[in-house]
Amino acid sequence: MRSRQRGSHLGLLLLASQLFQVGLDNIPPVTLAVLGLNVYLFLFPAAPLMQACVSVQQAYWFRDWRRLLLSPLHHADDWHLYFNMVSFLWKGIKLERRLGGPWFVYLLSVFSLLTGLVYLLVEALLTELTQDQSYSMTCAVGFSGVLFALKVLSNHYHPGGVTYVMGFQVANRYASWVELVLIHVTSPGTSFVGHLAGILVGLLYTAGPLKTIMKKCAEFVTSNGYNSRPRTQYSSSGFSGYSGAGGGASGYHQNPPDYTTTHSASYTGGLTEEEQMDAAIRNSLNDRGQSGQRGAPPPPYGFHLPEEARAEEIRLRRLRRFDS
Repeated sequence: MRSRQRGSHLGLLLLASQLFQVGLDNIPPVTLAVLGLNVYLFLFPAAPLMQACVSVQQAYWFRDWRRLLLSPLHHADDWHLYFNMVSFLWKGIKLERRLGGPWFVYLLSVFSLLTGLVYLLVEALLTELTQDQSYSMTCAVGFSGVLFALKVLSNHYHPGGVTYVMGFQVANRYASWVELVLIHVTSPGTSFVGHLAGILVGLLYTAGPLKTIMKKCAEFVTSNGYNSRPRTQYSSSGFSGYSGAGGGASGYHQNPPDYTTTHSASYTGGLTEEEQMDAAIRNSLNDRGQSGQRGAPPPPYGFHLPEEARAEEIRLRRLRRFDS
């Protein structure tokens, strides 16, 4: 998050080179789409930078809430875009593969919106505590707040590992905080509060109620109006198969390929279509035999068919089935 300075687009060229080195086929679809959207809005902005950045003054005082949607997707210059998108590339590849595409889209949407809201809240709090109106007028733009939230999430999944921050070995659990301080010291033009907001959103998800709230909202949306039929559920592990109308299970639950519901099993007995046809023919022949024993008049052709005739009858029925 910084002020805008258009460069020579060298950052764009380096970003393109990085993408082709990784290979577009190796980048999950949601990650690739978000990368493409950020590049597109850099080349063709939805609004001028000063109308896309978010601040307490513009968003809260002047009620320009659309800035919460615009600010994460606009960047100050091509280097700002390059560093953010390269960082997102590696985080997106790992997290999307772990969480699944639908949940990752959901996660990015919530993180983008909440990072802006937390940023406004912290800036308003600083204004109140210091009585310095400059905090309310500071305008931030860029995807880096969301990246800090994703970094907290990524480190949460690898709590025992270590990472290198500017050449220093740091435990994963502290990496986000160390980066927050070092980036602010080495790059004064970045938004300390914007990055801090991202860390706080990440902690709300990993250690707070945000994850549970998101899961409840996803279950409500996917089940609303479809209580009488199976519904798709999502969890923090991504796609989770199907559950009945009263289900509320989390985690990964997916029916095996040969799964049949209780209702269908009561009709098919777990048999394949061919086995069902064979059983139907045998039952029909047995019914004829039983009706004959009860004194009913025998059918014109008799009810005891030779084995060859039975086999021929089954074969002809199968042929008619396949021909149809």
